[in-house]
Amino acid sequence: MTDTTADPTDAAPPTADAHLHRTHPELVKRLKRAEGHLRSVINMIESERPCLDIAQQMHAVEKAICQAKRTLIQDHLDHCLDDVVGPLDRDQRGTIEEFKAITKYL
Repeated sequence: MTDTTADPTDAAPPTADAHLHRTHPELVKRLKRAEGHLRSVINMIESERPCLDIAQQMHAVEKAICQAKRTLIQDHLDHCLDDVVGPLDRDQRGTIEEFKAITKYL
């Protein structure tokens, strides 16, 4: 019998809707940095390093991923939302801009 389950680590092939934003290369760089920090955390745990050192390194991983997520969301709002919404009058545009501004606090 053949296993038909997909490997979740397989990257999805680009679709017709695939797009690259100017921030994507920076996001990849941030995430690769976080990946390196995460590997360090694993090595530190396996090497029985002090918990404080491990926690500090885990904090670096968390911050890197959170910043990457925030950048992705802001980029999406700045580009994709505007593309979908299209031209709006001043009052409606103000509501969209307010929405974008508040998401910076995520």
